[in-house]
Amino acid sequence: MPLSPEQKAEIESQRAGGERTLRAVSPGMEARLYTAHEVLDHGFVRVIDYMGDDAAICQAARVSYGRGTRSVQNDEGLIRYLMRHWHSTPFEMCEVKFHVKLPVFVARQWIRHRMANVNEYSARYSILDREFYIPAPEQLAAQSTQNNQGRGDVLQGEEAQRVLDLLRDDAMRSYDHYEAMLSQDGQQGLARELARMNLPANIYTQWYWKTDLHNLLHFLRLRADAHAQYEIRVYAEVMCEIVADWVPAAFAAFRDYRMDAVSLSAQGAAALKRRLAGEVVTQENSGMGAREWREFQEVWG
Repeated sequence: MPLSPEQKAEIESQRAGGERTLRAVSPGMEARLYTAHEVLDHGFVRVIDYMGDDAAICQAARVSYGRGTRSVQNDEGLIRYLMRHWHSTPFEMCEVKFHVKLPVFVARQWIRHRMANVNEYSARYSILDREFYIPAPEQLAAQSTQNNQGRGDVLQGEEAQRVLDLLRDDAMRSYDHYEAMLSQDGQQGLARELARMNLPANIYTQWYWKTDLHNLLHFLRLRADAHAQYEIRVYAEVMCEIVADWVPAAFAAFRDYRMDAVSLSAQGAAALKRRLAGEVVTQENSGMGAREWREFQEVWG
């Protein structure tokens, strides 16, 4: 299970103990604080701490004192203006710290976003648990024939079962050998920092990941996208729900101007104008490559 009874008891204790504060708080984030949201088969995401809210973004943009005297409607309008015109600094005034449990191969993809403070569970000092990510059958897919970093058709029947059996058997065998190397029963036992090299990339790790809202939204725009790898996308989708409760005006603007928006290259804009003028535009006379043309057609028909 993602959470042990001891971890659940600790979370309940954290949520039960409240402290009076003079700083601005977000009611939506207060409701989320410390709660573990389960992801994949053994993973989770939970908020450990945060700073700021929608009003903090506006306060920074106006460089005002206190929470200001502007109405919520004016604040929403300002936030939408800032998002629409790519003013990033006010969004950096909000920060959040997550506790994430995730497979190692997802962590290695995640860490490519070099805009956070990270502290990961150390397998040099501690022994990792026997917990591995094993995909659900519907997530077992062949290599895409059109995208070198994507998935194609879902594996079926005996082939799917063969892959699942290999994943489980390899993970368990590797962990058995890991324990055997660490064992001090009749031997000195290998150092933990060396024994860990034998573990597979689907074993679970944990970290604290702290970032500001601007960089978090950039992460979510890429990783909550339909084209992102499923195993990191499901984490991003849970984080989207959390951010929507934390800074609802900022997230609504982000969804409108980033996640659900469409951007065009100069060639794409020109092709669209020519189409609107009644001209027949093809890939050959559009100035776009095959992949860009295909993406253009997916949006504009």
